[in-house]
This record gives sequence, structure tokens and C-alpha cells, in this order.
Amino acid sequence: MPSPAPAILYVTDLGYQARGRRYCDEDIFLSGRLRADFTVALCHPLQATALMDDFDAVVVRNSGPVMQYQAEYDAFRSAALSRGTRVYNPLTGRADMIGKQYLVDLTLDGYPVIPTVDRYADLHRLPDVAEYVVKPAAGADSIGLRTVSREQLDRVDFDGLLAQPKIDFRYEVSFYFVDRELQYALHAPDPEQRWLLRRYDPSPADREFAQRFVDWNGLGHGIQRVDGCRTADGGLLLVELEDLNPYLSLDLVDEDTRTAFVASMGASIKDLLGR
Repeated sequence: MPSPAPAILYVTDLGYQARGRRYCDEDIFLSGRLRADFTVALCHPLQATALMDDFDAVVVRNSGPVMQYQAEYDAFRSAALSRGTRVYNPLTGRADMIGKQYLVDLTLDGYPVIPTVDRYADLHRLPDVAEYVVKPAAGADSIGLRTVSREQLDRVDFDGLLAQPKIDFRYEVSFYFVDRELQYALHAPDPEQRWLLRRYDPSPADREFAQRFVDWNGLGHGIQRVDGCRTADGGLLLVELEDLNPYLSLDLVDEDTRTAFVASMGASIKDLLGR
């Protein structure tokens, strides 16, 4: 008699209103495809802690900015870690999963990242530009982001905030990974329209850039999105390494790419479960 399909608690906020994206459509599609290999139940992120013990794994997808329910998310993390719950992505990520501190650390370690500081004493590490971006260290989806002059930056209270130079970039490009393997890439040709994306054919140097950050993060399983910006001199700088609940823009890729992505994700979850 065949063994039952693994039971997956798929965490999503279908009602979250994201600018330029429809989280609900992506999660309806993806959870539907995963039902070929798993028993899948959808739940809101605020219900995950109460329900997760009845499932073989918890898959966190488009669950919205954690800062909007930080206490509940912290409780979920604590409970999952203490109970040994299998979570996808695993709760060992070093990037957005635990805030933006990694941008400061990568800056200090000399990685190709938009220079980032988190205290007044380190402002000298930033280049002298006309404007700077200040944003919450625990932020997401541009919530709380503001642009300031250098004079205003000197008066910023850095409690829970990060500062970066406002980069004059040509376009943004995103690289989508499953288990450290690049699946596809998309770019936004117009810097003013972040989510108006087109297919992108990465060069070997582009692939090396993105792979470097995925390898640094060290996740053995899971989905990651590496966001970079193409600067005026042609180089790439890291904007964000999303390892918690990256939106995948699956509606913008062809059916073969979607099918391959779902297959890779399903195989990854099965490997996490040891099946």
C-alpha cells in the first residue's frame, strides 16, 4: 500500500495588497501545482503556530512583511525551533529572514553590496552623494523608507535604522534560486517601475555575482531571490537577499520555466523531509 503524501502547511496571506504584485495569484498557482506530490493546506501566517504540529512541514511563502506581525512571527520561529518543526525555508538563513543587518556585515566584509551602515559613527563609510536612503533594519516592501539629504542624515537617530547612498542605477535584476541552483532571472528595465519585469539572460559574471551571496547564506534547502542593481559603471551591487518569503513573479515566466521551478521546489521539500 503506497505511503500517504507528505502533508504541507502552506503559509500565505492571500489578502495582502502588494504594489505591482498579486500574492494571491502566485500562491494559488504554486500550492495547486504542489498538490500533485503533497497534501497541501493553506493558512494565514497568524495561524501557523497553532496548526503546524499536524503537518510534516511548514512552507512559508507570500506571508507579507513580518514587521507587521513581528511578535507573532517571533513566537512562530521560537516554537518551530523548539519543536524541531521542518520549515521551508529552514530558519537558519542569515539574510532578510533575520533583518537587514547582513547588509552592514557584507559592507564591512567587502562584498559588492550597496554600502550600508547602522550607526552615526560609521557615516564616513558611505560615499559623498546628493541623497541617502534611510530605512528600518527590520523593514520590507519599502515600508518606512525615506530619502534624505546629507545634512538631514547627520541628524538621523539610528535606533533600528540603516542608511545607504541613493544609487543612480541603470536597472534592477533579480535571480531566483532553489537549493543554490539558479532557476531563472528577471530584470526591471525602468528604475521607476520595480515590478514591471522582463526575462533576463544572465552573463557568467552575473551568475557568479548572485551565486556568491547564495553560497554565503548557506541554506541547504529553500527558495532565495538575489536582487541586484546595475550601476552606471556596469557593475552589480546587492540590493537585497530575500530568504524568507520572496515573491517569485512566476506569472512572468514561460510555462516550461514554471514547471521546472515547481519540480525543483517539490524535490527540495521532499529532500528536506528525507523522502
